[in-house]
Amino acid sequence: MIRILLAEDDSAMREYLARALERSGYQVSSVGCGTEAIPLLEAERFDLLLTDIVMPEMDGIELAQRAAQMAPEMQVMFITGFAAVTLKAGKAMPAAKVLSKPFHLRDLVLEVDRMFGRMSASL
Repeated sequence: MIRILLAEDDSAMREYLARALERSGYQVSSVGCGTEAIPLLEAERFDLLLTDIVMPEMDGIELAQRAAQMAPEMQVMFITGFAAVTLKAGKAMPAAKVLSKPFHLRDLVLEVDRMFGRMSASL
């Protein structure tokens, strides 16, 4: 099963995204900030880091850069509501996908499915 580490500081959004991904057949571990993600990355293997960019303590870009050193094979997808940080993310992690808020859950699942060559499940 494909494992996703979700880092999102908005608890309602985090639960919403995790539930949608789990219903689509993904195993999701979720945290509220980048600093909470680091111990999980050290202890477990994930296929995808799905992270908000703007978060307290450690932003998503710094988290993705640290994660790339720890697990270079892991894919990265950023989610953000700020257009300006989209450019910063693209420069920092050119191979990462960026999904801008607001987005429909179906769009998120379709992007994750594409990353792993899966046929999309309907939401």
